[in-house]
Amino acid sequence: MVVFVGLGNIGDEYSSTKHNAGFWVVNELAKRMNISFKPGKGDYVFAENRNKNIILIKPTTGMNRSGLAVRQVLDKWNIELKNLYLIVDDVDLNLGTLRIRPRGGDGCHRGMESVIYQLNENKFPRIRFGIKAGDHKRPAEKYVLKSFRKQDQQFTEEMVQQAADAAMSIMNNGINITMNKYNRIEKTEERSEEHTSELQSHSFISYAVFCLKKKKYLYNTLMN
Repeated sequence: MVVFVGLGNIGDEYSSTKHNAGFWVVNELAKRMNISFKPGKGDYVFAENRNKNIILIKPTTGMNRSGLAVRQVLDKWNIELKNLYLIVDDVDLNLGTLRIRPRGGDGCHRGMESVIYQLNENKFPRIRFGIKAGDHKRPAEKYVLKSFRKQDQQFTEEMVQQAADAAMSIMNNGINITMNKYNRIEKTEERSEEHTSELQSHSFISYAVFCLKKKKYLYNTLMN
């Protein structure tokens, strides 16, 4: 049995926020497999594909207590850690990037931190979904609880599809082949005319600043 756990927050107010990227991906997987989520005997909802021995999980604990639900899932289905895949957002990865790893730390992600704490173990695979876009600002706690800008939404939907493709590849081909394929890819969004103009404006300003500094340097050199 292989389990994919998408991390996120329950509730309509969170459904479109960046922190719910894990939920978006398992929702897409459920759609592809034509299975539905139902309440579990614990702090989670689940969807099961018995033909493929796949279980999809969404904790109902809230992000920061996700480990409680994951612990319940492992105990109920007797899941080995190597067959537990967490799908999480990553504010340090650009939107358009996926990172698949067989183990690792929490990456300052509160949901991942909770899972590692509850399991007392970090040797389980994870799929990290990059959410850093052009409006990225600190603190990350506020950024992740906002929706993507309208101009980023179509690209985000494409990346949800790609993350689901990666999960399907894990099911069919294993993690090593999938890592070799998807860890190399960093998709770039097509730039709108408005965004291109903005970049050109920034480039012009940067060049102007450079020229002023160069003139100041030459003047000081001549005077000395």
